Amino acid sequence: MKQAIILRKDLKMSVGKQISQACHASIAAFLKSKVKEREEWIREGMKKVILKTSSEKELMNLFNSAKKEKLTSEIIYDAGLTQIEPGSITALGIGPADDKKIDKITGKLKLL
Repeated sequence: MKQAIILRKDLKMSVGKQISQACHASIAAFLKSKVKEREEWIREGMKKVILKTSSEKELMNLFNSAKKEKLTSEIIYDAGLTQIEPGSITALGIGPADDKKIDKITGKLKLL
C-alpha cells in the first residue's frame, strides 16, 4: 500500500508552499478513502511517494485515470492567500491503495 502525491512544477511554488499543498493532498485523499484501506496503510507504515507534473492538464489527466481505475483521489485547489491565484489546482493525492494500481497511473512520473 502507498499513497502518491503529485505536485505541479509549472506554478513555481516555494518549497514551503509545495510541502503545504502535498500535505493537503495526502490528508484529503486519506479522509476520502475506505476505512479498510486507511487501516492497512497505517499498519504498513504509511508509505508515500511525491511526484511532479509539468501542467494542470497533465495533473487532470492523472486524476481522470485514477478515477477510471476506481482509486481514491483528490484534487487540491489553492485559496490564493499567498503565492498563487485563487482556485489554482496545485496537487493531486491518490490512495492509499495497492502499489501496483498506483504505479499503473503514476509510474512514468519523476520524483519531486
